Amino acid sequence: MKANSIRARVRAEMTDEIKEIARRHLATDGANLSLRAVARDLGVVSSAIYRYFASRDELLTALILDAYNALGGFAEEAEAAVPRDAYTDRWLAVAGAVRDWALARPHEYALIYGSPVPGYRAPEDTVAPATRGVRVLGGILQDAAVAGALAPNDDPPLPPASAEDVARISEAIAPDVPPTTMVRGLSAWVALFGQVSFELFGQLRNTINHRDEFFAHQMRAHARYIGLPT
Repeated sequence: MKANSIRARVRAEMTDEIKEIARRHLATDGANLSLRAVARDLGVVSSAIYRYFASRDELLTALILDAYNALGGFAEEAEAAVPRDAYTDRWLAVAGAVRDWALARPHEYALIYGSPVPGYRAPEDTVAPATRGVRVLGGILQDAAVAGALAPNDDPPLPPASAEDVARISEAIAPDVPPTTMVRGLSAWVALFGQVSFELFGQLRNTINHRDEFFAHQMRAHARYIGLPT
């Protein structure tokens, strides 16, 4: 039993080291990971890597899962620190956490929100970690709806096919939120990642110089658009 425990610990340590080296390669090679290059930096023959990851795609999946969980956990922790009835502040905390995490880990952010990796198909087990952040948003909207704190809107009804999609999302993350408000929330979520991506990938260079202030203004405007109390 003790020998098994030691082997498990050694395997876990080696797995973590492989992933850490692979993350460093993301900075230079993007998602174009080479198991041979990782093995070289690790100081082992390339065949040794296959004891831990059967393919490059399996290693990519491990990195993607780690990135989604790290970002989701960071957003959850920031939101949990805000009083429950401060709905706008909860949204601002989540938005700020997403941006802070992305700016601190640009290559991991690019792995999950940048260009798709040619030939790679993410397995189903990436879905739950990928939705951790938007579930935090759903919790904010749900709490505000139950408290009667959401401002109504007179947006036109959704086309039937889109209404089905939104109803499925609402049922999973915010069942008491009106459909048009749910759509606004999802639009704000997309806008958050669009703004972070523009900043991270250089599209705001020589245009928006005071990015902290601009980001804070935009996220507060999105809170008002969603219908959160300001």
